[in-house]
Amino acid sequence: MEAGALNLPAAGPLKWRDVVETPAVLIDLDVVEANILRCQAHCAALGFTVRPHIKTHKLPVLAHAQLAAGAVGVTAQKLGEAEIMADAGIEDILISYNIVGKAKLRRLRQLASRARITVVADSIEVVSGLSAEFADSSSVLDVLVECDTGMGRCGVLTPQAAVTLARQVAACPGLRFAGLMTYPAPKQGNSAAGWLGEAIALLHAAGLKSDTVSSGGTPDLYAMTRHDSVSEYRPGSYIYNDRSLIEAGACDATDCALTVVATVISSPEPNRTIIDAGTKVLTSDLFGMQHYGMIPERPDFAIVSLNEEHGRIECLSGDAPGVGDLLRIIPNHACVVSNMVNHVHLVRGDNYVRAELVAARGKIE
Repeated sequence: MEAGALNLPAAGPLKWRDVVETPAVLIDLDVVEANILRCQAHCAALGFTVRPHIKTHKLPVLAHAQLAAGAVGVTAQKLGEAEIMADAGIEDILISYNIVGKAKLRRLRQLASRARITVVADSIEVVSGLSAEFADSSSVLDVLVECDTGMGRCGVLTPQAAVTLARQVAACPGLRFAGLMTYPAPKQGNSAAGWLGEAIALLHAAGLKSDTVSSGGTPDLYAMTRHDSVSEYRPGSYIYNDRSLIEAGACDATDCALTVVATVISSPEPNRTIIDAGTKVLTSDLFGMQHYGMIPERPDFAIVSLNEEHGRIECLSGDAPGVGDLLRIIPNHACVVSNMVNHVHLVRGDNYVRAELVAARGKIE
């Protein structure tokens, strides 16, 4: 499939340097397209369908590009994100997060009336709430049992517990047991498939069919091998990539589509520079690394500390940039950066495309 088939906009005649005011978040569509197509081809070769997680980009235009490349639907982490995607015409959405509370369950019911929605659950309490809301619905709600295969977050703890909860889902009015879902711990994507395989065998022995077995995670994406126990993969950060993924060996700097552009606002001494991007853009995420992002064009620069509106760079070579110079930064964690700004700027290389509203920004409820 050619990149143009993804229906993303072309560049205009302007250069982004002549348009954006810093700090600004740039999204290079040439890199985005390459990342989408690479992931789709890789998963197809492994026999996995792709259901990308939109929490990374929060942009309907990119979700539609992922669908155009062959994704079966999208994943959202929160109801608010899913509502934005449904508003944009996306018809198949997995919400990979326990939905608890009467107000949220009412919103879920409304959302399920205008899109095909699948949800997850890891306890009878979550299942009972879903059933209470959907028992009198004209259509059943698909539920995946979330499995903790090593991440230590949400999920049932054993394959046997997965079967127990699957039975409870299948017995509840308004619900249909649709399969299993996991988010493996880093470097455990392949080993998690064994856990899932055991659960599937137990489900089949109990007379339960698992239509979908969904795994995910960009750090393990290109280390995954074929597994009969996995039918679907949910990568998120792959569309942008970031410094944490470079460190994990999942990509190179040239695969990073999201960058933060900052302006040097002070160079008080040869080995110290201050930029206009702090925690409100770059975030405070370290992911076990030193420093707050990387500047590929200047490997001698280290972003050593951040305040809200200031970033401090140590210039190891003693060759500090001048006031007014622009620096392009690969952040540690692209997903959080997406949630920091109202708009991102779409570019193709040096050429400007347009500003794009981050439609699902702040949809944390």
